[in-house]
Amino acid sequence: MPTNITDIHIVNNASIEGVWDDWFMNSEGLLDESEVLANVVKVALLTDRRAGIREILPDPDSNDRRGWWGDLDAEEIWDGWPIGCRNWLLSRAKILGPGASEGATVVRAEEYTRLALQPLIDKGVCTAIDVVAERILSDATQTQLHRIDVTVKIYRGPREEIELKFQDLWSEIREA
Repeated sequence: MPTNITDIHIVNNASIEGVWDDWFMNSEGLLDESEVLANVVKVALLTDRRAGIREILPDPDSNDRRGWWGDLDAEEIWDGWPIGCRNWLLSRAKILGPGASEGATVVRAEEYTRLALQPLIDKGVCTAIDVVAERILSDATQTQLHRIDVTVKIYRGPREEIELKFQDLWSEIREA
């Protein structure tokens, strides 16, 4: 993907029925092409990347490793890369510490996020990416729910271009 990528503006919509994304139209009724970099990051992080053969799936009764069929030979065919993030693998995971056999859950969330965004650096879309995952205790409900927040900062040159925080993705994860 070249550095002059063109894309549309994706807007998040939420209601009692659910959460979804839609294309934003500008005042002329055309697709809004602003916020290109933020949209690329949303697609990278909010879609499911195919799980590796040895990765533990969240549903023990399923062998669905998800992913997108277009990733097959993406680099050879159109100079692309595998799209999506493997954070979906953590959807039913307990938040485990560093001594866990599969590794600390917070570290895994950070690594999955970094892996999903690395192609943006490799293809010259941005110059650097900072990813920080942290465990958050939700004590407002007094139920001792924990979640993992992931903050992503994307840089173009020395200047921070965008900062996104993804906190609701892991809000169902409970303390081990």
